[in-house]
Amino acid sequence: MKTKNSGEVAVDVEDPDAKMSSDSVTKGTEKQGAQPYLKYISLLALTLQNAFLILVMRYVRTRGGDMFMSTTAVIMSEFFKCITCLGIILYQEGNVKGFINHLYSNIIQQPIDCAKVSVPSFIYVLQNNLLYVAVSNLDAATFQVTYQLKILTTAIFSVIMLRKVLSRLQWVALVILFVGVSIVQMQPDTATPKKTVATEQSPMLGLLAVIISCMMICWVYFEKILKGTPQSVWLRNVQLSILGMVIGVITMEIKDGTKVSEKGFFFGYDYLVFVSFGGLVVAVVVKYADNILKGFATSASIVLSCVASMYFFDFQLSLQFTIGACLVMLSVYMYSRNM
Repeated sequence: MKTKNSGEVAVDVEDPDAKMSSDSVTKGTEKQGAQPYLKYISLLALTLQNAFLILVMRYVRTRGGDMFMSTTAVIMSEFFKCITCLGIILYQEGNVKGFINHLYSNIIQQPIDCAKVSVPSFIYVLQNNLLYVAVSNLDAATFQVTYQLKILTTAIFSVIMLRKVLSRLQWVALVILFVGVSIVQMQPDTATPKKTVATEQSPMLGLLAVIISCMMICWVYFEKILKGTPQSVWLRNVQLSILGMVIGVITMEIKDGTKVSEKGFFFGYDYLVFVSFGGLVVAVVVKYADNILKGFATSASIVLSCVASMYFFDFQLSLQFTIGACLVMLSVYMYSRNM
């Protein structure tokens, strides 16, 4: 059996009463032609974004000079995401009055619906803080590879929470992906970067942070909310960002409250720190593709990250990485053929 195709998802998202209306089915059919393009474009954008952002994050967390606080970076990332989504909603509504009415009717008048995103908001903030810990203690290539463990956990939770059915070939593809990622992770000592970093690192701490982050099911939970309600992906991200900023401020006060009071919120910031903020493309991917396919696109960023690391961080390509990367690409082909 196969998972639901993108056309079926489009009907569910755009019109929750599609099963009761033949007109809505027709609308869903009309959108099938355009949707695959949006899906693959968003997946390509996610691949490029992940490869670029991880490299920038690694650089700004290991360079010399004043180091910014990761808790403030998480807040700023949510802030920019919120502003961007609000701008898109304003553009879609066409005027300020419609924009305000849209937010009022979907947020203020629906507190229970907004409460649904409180769980993923909390997990997002915790996950983002863990990722800063991980990228501060693992080189970019190792981080990218290790973080792909989330693909398998996401697949398992998708089956459990979203009732998705995977074929035997898809499960085999996931196993091959896991093996490929594991092989890439077994880098010899000669493959580690030669350049020294300005901050003290603990690979074990970084590995633990990645593992805990991979076990979080926020992406699956968010997909269940997004595809089960008529609210747009932009509105959902506004809700997530607002709650995320509140939770982020609380986290900052607990962890870095004293340091922020003494040195200021933007201590250690420069333009590269702002460039490292990302994540909005993921929301588009969640709408136009399932989480597992998104995970495979992220796996492709391993290759880009490792190639770039060879130039910027003196990463040395090993036989293990080559074999593992080939297995990852094979798994992508097997999974795509069975969609």
